[in-house]
Amino acid sequence: MVEQLKTKVSARDAERIVTVTVDGKQVQVPGNTTILDACRKAGQNVPTLCYLRGINEIGSCRVCVVEVEGVDQLVASCNNYVLDGMSIKTNSPKVRLARRENVMLLLAQHDTTCTTCARGGNCKLAEVSNDLGIIDFPYKSILANTPWPHDFPLIRNNDKCIRCMRCIQICDKVQASHVWGITNRATHTLVDVAGGANIHDVDCTLCGQCITHCPTGALRERDDVMRVYDALADPDVTTIVQIAPSVRTSWAEHWGLSDDKATIEHMVAALRPMGFDYIVNTDFSADLTIMEEGTELLEHMRRNANGGSGFPMFTSCCPGWVRFVKAHYPELVDDVSTSKSPQQMFGAVVKSYYAEMLGIDPHKIFSLSIMPCVAKKAECAYPNMNDACGDPDVDCVLTVREVSRMLRADHVDVANLEPEPFDEPLGYGTGAGIIFGATGGVMEAALRTAYHIVTDKVPKDDMFDEVRGLKGWKEATFDMDGTKVRVAVASGLQNAKELCDAILSGEVSYDFVEVMACPGGCVGGGGQPIHDGEELAGARGKVLYGLDRVAKYRNSYENPDIVRCYEEYFGEPMSERAERLLHTDQHGWMMPAEWIRQAEEAPAAGE
Repeated sequence: MVEQLKTKVSARDAERIVTVTVDGKQVQVPGNTTILDACRKAGQNVPTLCYLRGINEIGSCRVCVVEVEGVDQLVASCNNYVLDGMSIKTNSPKVRLARRENVMLLLAQHDTTCTTCARGGNCKLAEVSNDLGIIDFPYKSILANTPWPHDFPLIRNNDKCIRCMRCIQICDKVQASHVWGITNRATHTLVDVAGGANIHDVDCTLCGQCITHCPTGALRERDDVMRVYDALADPDVTTIVQIAPSVRTSWAEHWGLSDDKATIEHMVAALRPMGFDYIVNTDFSADLTIMEEGTELLEHMRRNANGGSGFPMFTSCCPGWVRFVKAHYPELVDDVSTSKSPQQMFGAVVKSYYAEMLGIDPHKIFSLSIMPCVAKKAECAYPNMNDACGDPDVDCVLTVREVSRMLRADHVDVANLEPEPFDEPLGYGTGAGIIFGATGGVMEAALRTAYHIVTDKVPKDDMFDEVRGLKGWKEATFDMDGTKVRVAVASGLQNAKELCDAILSGEVSYDFVEVMACPGGCVGGGGQPIHDGEELAGARGKVLYGLDRVAKYRNSYENPDIVRCYEEYFGEPMSERAERLLHTDQHGWMMPAEWIRQAEEAPAAGE
């Protein structure tokens, strides 16, 4: 019998190098290595379902079990650590039988109609089942059949849930939102909205991280594809589609295209045969956002210098963050920028300036956006996002995953397309607009423009490098012609929570703060393609910064389409027309927490 297996490792043990044998092969690893990682170093692929490194290491699915010499029972490899001299078998008859039985028990409580699943062809459970050679199983199927409101932008299907707890852990540990929890007991145990509440009544930010970290199709976005097909089929409707900056980094991942075939110009070419009338570039409205938000920042700083709130101005382009701050930090909402997100600014421009330019009735425009985000589906439906003509400025939002499904359904040969440009005059975006998709990008883009406004100089290429990178909370101070501007950048809502708490306590003080709900920014968004167990925000972000470096224009104020738009329509940033179309009232809609606070603060009847 080997000594007691370790689920925790001391600092001294972590520094030791130990030798273990995996299926007859010796490997040397540090003492703080899990059995799972040791097996992988030895070249043995031990399957997992519930495991997420550093987030969910609970060994609940029992798929990663291995046989350890001297131990009677099989051992979960994801949360037990190696011991010197340990001998491990990853594929013994005992292990294979246990894995098959464990997976079959999961399948007995799983809806196996895989042909109509949003995760068809990209499901970890299906992959593991196929690898284990499971063709049929002897157990009676028992499904949860729990109801769900299908008008909500995020859809949960508990018939496909395997109770791996990934969604709970992501929501709690990474996003500080605590939407999901355990309900019922024993064989009736379910993962559902915490406390059994209706999803409409909880403060879900719609970040979508639970979707991208779910190993099955239990969580997905609301499918709005048929709305788009209906619009495309209507001869009286003009369809205008905008493509978000971060989408260019991920749209072709499903097909595994090479870098030279995965460009935004190739995506434009892929969308053309589907019948869209105009394909435009959200990078344009990212630049427009910067012109408005950069100007607003300088005004906010002037107000604070004359006795304002003392709080920094927060960016507003991420609807997941706006939902979070409204729910959890109401005292900061008035310091959130009134500038609409690039999506919503573009929608307002499309149904005003662009409609006039094209001579189109704005009521007959179907404004579509392709976004890396689920919260965008909620944002476009807010009652105060209809400033251009009374109709919604953006009619519909599709995630990258939905667009991939449309391209496959339309049999578009994405690998053999010739690149095509965006439609003008709303097709150009600068490097500043492109980096919007990465954490710190909005901050850097705004500072580039603010610096130019204050100094009439072009900032140096490396001036704002301190706000780049994947660190969850970054801070820096910049000199703008003698004025010190203190900034912070946060991505991931747990980091945002810690930052807001520090601001409110007086522990830190800033002038400008960027927050992105998703770790890494929009490149890690909840509407991006799913690669189970992989975090691609860093790699996607590098693509955006690479495109920025080679862009003809790198600053929003240099964009010729932006210059023309202000000359012909808006006049100047924060003009009366710009305020009406490009800005919003952050109190114009409410989160459930706001309803509760409002009810509690209302005077009792008869008072």
